[in-house]
Amino acid sequence: WRGGSGGGGRVPGTEAWDGAWYKRAFFDDGSPLGSASQLEARIDLIAQAWGVLSEQATPEHQRMAMEAVEAQLVDAEHGLVRLLTPPLVHAQPSAGYIQAYPPGVRENGGQYAHAGVWALMAAAVLAQREPGDIFARNTPYRYFTYLSPAHRAAHPQWGGVYGVEPYVMAADVYSAPPYTGRGGWSWYTGAAGWMHRAALESILGLHLHADELWFTPSLPAHWPQAEITLRREDRAMRFVLVRAKPQNALAACALPNASLLPLGEHLRWKGLALQSCFVIALLPAA
Repeated sequence: WRGGSGGGGRVPGTEAWDGAWYKRAFFDDGSPLGSASQLEARIDLIAQAWGVLSEQATPEHQRMAMEAVEAQLVDAEHGLVRLLTPPLVHAQPSAGYIQAYPPGVRENGGQYAHAGVWALMAAAVLAQREPGDIFARNTPYRYFTYLSPAHRAAHPQWGGVYGVEPYVMAADVYSAPPYTGRGGWSWYTGAAGWMHRAALESILGLHLHADELWFTPSLPAHWPQAEITLRREDRAMRFVLVRAKPQNALAACALPNASLLPLGEHLRWKGLALQSCFVIALLPAA
């Protein structure tokens, strides 16, 4: 964005694009937070994810911002998407309360669940534009496994150090030694709500509105099939997503009374029978 006059930390005539990613904010003296010109907090996850989700950035800037996330904030070895890097320690002006956290803990560079989920959702948006890019198609689910307590706890390396419940969302996972991979504040209901949305909307691709729904999924390439049963009012609607050409999808499922629902086609669900089943054909994995 281009800052207007007045306060709020925005600087008149200054763009938030930093050359390869978005700055997070501006201090009152005009200096940036989340810029390559800084020694600490050079890049921040929230600005990159919302550069995509806001739909205000150009497609090229969106792609570059998320490439910077992958290159600088993702720690694939430990299954982390860090909030920022390097952590804040001595930065001036101070970034405020987040700088009071130890490096790599919670909002000073740990994997912070809210921002991680937003990155997952942003990655799914980009994956929709590149259906032939296997890496892009797999990225949303890969981020999901980093954020999912069940996947983390069951992992042969990550599970042993996670240390919190495997069945509830944690607000954060530490990203700095000697506690890399340790779970933080658990039972974090706000993050759980976002994670639920990401699973349904970004990975399974369900878009549910008051009177209609449609699907634009971002399933990982190794999933041949997925399904969801949606209950609304008195209706039970079963949707089966299958990697097959449309003419083969119904036969692959062999479900009675199933109908094909093309990708992206809007379905007025309030007019359906009390029990219904739809098959959605997906592009086969390359």
